[in-house]
Amino acid sequence: MTAATQLRLEIPEPRLVSEHAEQTELHPELNRAHVRFIGLGKTYEGKQGPVAALHGIDLAIQRGEVFGIIGRSGAGKSSLIRTINRLEQPTSGRVLIDQVDIGAFDEDRLVALRRRIGMIFQHFNLMSAKTVWQNVELPLRVAGVPKENRDRKVRELLELVGLQGKHNAYPAQLSGGQKQRVGIARALVHDPAILLCDEATSALDPETTQSILGLLREINQRLGLTIILITHEMAVIREICDRVVVLEHGRIVEQGPVWEVFGNPQHEVSKTLLAPLQHALPPELQSRLHTQPQSSADAVVLRLQFTGTAQDEPDIAALFSALGGRVRLLQGGVERIQGHVLGQLLLAVTGSPFAAEELHQRAAQWAQQVEVLGYVV
Repeated sequence: MTAATQLRLEIPEPRLVSEHAEQTELHPELNRAHVRFIGLGKTYEGKQGPVAALHGIDLAIQRGEVFGIIGRSGAGKSSLIRTINRLEQPTSGRVLIDQVDIGAFDEDRLVALRRRIGMIFQHFNLMSAKTVWQNVELPLRVAGVPKENRDRKVRELLELVGLQGKHNAYPAQLSGGQKQRVGIARALVHDPAILLCDEATSALDPETTQSILGLLREINQRLGLTIILITHEMAVIREICDRVVVLEHGRIVEQGPVWEVFGNPQHEVSKTLLAPLQHALPPELQSRLHTQPQSSADAVVLRLQFTGTAQDEPDIAALFSALGGRVRLLQGGVERIQGHVLGQLLLAVTGSPFAAEELHQRAAQWAQQVEVLGYVV
């Protein structure tokens, strides 16, 4: 028996949920969901009366995926994620893990459940008076794991997160990224099946964020964990997640594969959250833009959007040739997310034999969305 097997604590025999049979027949993937929310609601008691944080959340998260929950401050992200390990008790609805309703778990079953669910935090939550080794070892000590097994597990995890040489360092001697790596190692000590990440990169600089996201993706692939992360940063979702749900005022306003939500957001909240990643019209160009041409020498300004429904990158040479005249790239670019081409090009076309309407039609052969923004001198 391996150390990982020895440390694994199983959830007691499941109590299968037989309700919503019609729904699961229509959507068989719900029966395979690792985590599922059914009509979930959460209300807090405030000074001026009840405050609803979550309303009727219906959501299924599949085993082994990296699932993102995004929204503005107060959207209900933390309330939702904390119902998975019952740090928050729902006011209504249910949370199922492997089709088991965890709402009626007693204290012993909750302890077993929480050891199968790791959690990492924005501010690391390390004990300053303990070394890196001791911080990672502590949950194993509390669980009564023998020293030989503790030592083996801590050594393996510190190697996994790249902190082999930091066993005896204290948190004050570590960078922010190193502290978060300690937090990740500590979250993995009980071989969890689910890893919750509560704004895990919000306190880190961009370069360190990239390294932590890379580590989380590696852990997801090597260990097969289901990773559920909450963030207010769309760049984090783009980098690591398979699917994403957007929350606003405790309700789901949009969800889907990351490429789809990024490529063609439907809700205003999604568009607002994506705005920092997209190229707005430059102010100096906006100030010179006219709705009608001032002369025959004016350039037609086109915005081409690539929403991910096409698999191939646009043939720029063929596009420019089809538009005729002189075509200048004002700004923009394309990228691949989950194998789908997404992006935007802002073009200025002068001297073309085609009017704006025909330019629009010709550009639509390459882009999923085309808009004539106006004319500039």
